[in-house]
Amino acid sequence: MQKVRYPSVAGSFYPADKADLQQTLDLFFRNTQPAEKLNIGCIISPHAGYIYSGAIAAEGFAQLSGQNYNTVVVISPSHFEYFKGCSIYPGNYKTPLGEIETDMEFCQKLTENSHSVLISGIGHGREHALEVQLPFLQFVLGSFKLVPIVMGEQNYKTAADLAELITSLNYEKPYSDKRVLIVSSTDLSHFYNAEQAKKLDEVIVSDIQSLDEIKLDQDILRRKGEACGYGPVISGIKSAKINNFNHCRITAYGHSGQVSNDFDRVVGYVSAIIFKN
Repeated sequence: MQKVRYPSVAGSFYPADKADLQQTLDLFFRNTQPAEKLNIGCIISPHAGYIYSGAIAAEGFAQLSGQNYNTVVVISPSHFEYFKGCSIYPGNYKTPLGEIETDMEFCQKLTENSHSVLISGIGHGREHALEVQLPFLQFVLGSFKLVPIVMGEQNYKTAADLAELITSLNYEKPYSDKRVLIVSSTDLSHFYNAEQAKKLDEVIVSDIQSLDEIKLDQDILRRKGEACGYGPVISGIKSAKINNFNHCRITAYGHSGQVSNDFDRVVGYVSAIIFKN
């Protein structure tokens, strides 16, 4: 029997009732910019509660409207468990919108020649950063297979190695004939006042816009900006560039104070798409 990872934050980060969740997502997407039919290889998306970052996330996911992907690789940081490398959940993920089949063949191939990427449930149990991306994907794409990855150790080497493993499958059948999307999950600065947050976030947003994963890593290490999922972002940018997705658009930026009206302690959010002409 297939192992299933049931929702952990339904009812807190987003509605647990299917109809309520669909209604929430429908409202988000109705207020987004129309899709431009771009060839998108990666989305960078926030992972807070939908009341705070849902509208920002939707601006990125809306650009997938009308498109089909065979496999979606979602990469998130680990907020609750530290471990070396990355873990891929050994089963399906379930949300109130239904169960998503994990692409186990893709997962097995990722781990064949890697000591840092393992098939394991570690890091997945309470993690919200991966889970909150899934209803958006289900709503806009419908059918797809999932590769759910949690990054336990965020550094440049871990992120770059994962990117190279993912892109190496582009040259192997059957994945050379399939469309693969990467979703990198991150929030930005945490708990500064709105003015300070904007200055910190502008650094990371600029690095993303420039598709400069090396400078992003350096800016994080030098504390010029913050991103709790900077490792997944590095993996997403590097994977995209290897596959000649060389253009980036920031689809939305904002912070929690714009919803809560508390401008003394805000969390920053960005969504972006990486695409080809």
